[in-house]
Amino acid sequence: MTEGLGTFPTVLVGGVPTTRITRAELALLMIDDCRRTRADPERLPRLVVSSNGAVIADFHRDASFRNILLKADVIDADGMPLVMATRLFCQEPLEERVATTDFINDAAEAAAKEGIRFYFLGAKPGVADTAAAHFRALHPDLQIVGVRHGYFSAEDEIDICEEIRASGADVLWIGLGSPLQESFALRNQHHLQGLAWLRTCGGMFDHYSGKFRRAPVWMQSIGLEWLHRALNEPIRLGRRYMATNLPAIYYLLTQTTDRQEDVRIARTKLHTTNEDAPVDDRPI
Repeated sequence: MTEGLGTFPTVLVGGVPTTRITRAELALLMIDDCRRTRADPERLPRLVVSSNGAVIADFHRDASFRNILLKADVIDADGMPLVMATRLFCQEPLEERVATTDFINDAAEAAAKEGIRFYFLGAKPGVADTAAAHFRALHPDLQIVGVRHGYFSAEDEIDICEEIRASGADVLWIGLGSPLQESFALRNQHHLQGLAWLRTCGGMFDHYSGKFRRAPVWMQSIGLEWLHRALNEPIRLGRRYMATNLPAIYYLLTQTTDRQEDVRIARTKLHTTNEDAPVDDRPI
């Protein structure tokens, strides 16, 4: 794990060790990590990922994916159902969800003030460029020092990492879809030394390119944003949600707790179980 601003508690949400952190706290952590890394470029970048229903289902189904998540420094709760589960089963529920499509706005505002440099990696050609233009228009002082689409082979990764490092980026936003983005981040963590953060972001570039609209606030507040997304992308996401929703609900109802002894036991068991699990190194 990478050291940084304070220590944030871990709770089990659907069996996934999840960081109890708010969007504001996460933005402060980003600033702190960027300052530390500029002072000490030998630090490994912090690996920041998100959990949601699909991630929870895959975490229990796929040992390789589980092994990757257990090596992350921060796993935030990107999904209202996760927050709702903690309200049922935890003495101190999560204060809010840290949806990546919301957090990017906090991060961009902080980065513009602090001179933190972003690099966008992922999505189809042109999509991340459009998203970058959106944030540059909102924050004229924001430095997005590089943009690259997410269509490349494993043989290209070293060159891409060198390009990212040469750009002077502090934070790399990786939108390759799960589990590819998480495996890319972990596999290349050492190749991206000098950056402060590797932040997975799913379909964030698509959203801010204007391709898709967010669900209405009322759907977000009751945990139905997944349904809105499935209706917008029925072929890609409809089948995925049918396969992951029921397992996710089961794990949220049976493996959500903030009792620290239970959390400690579960984390010990998970790490012991996954000591020999392979890290997914499939090509992009």
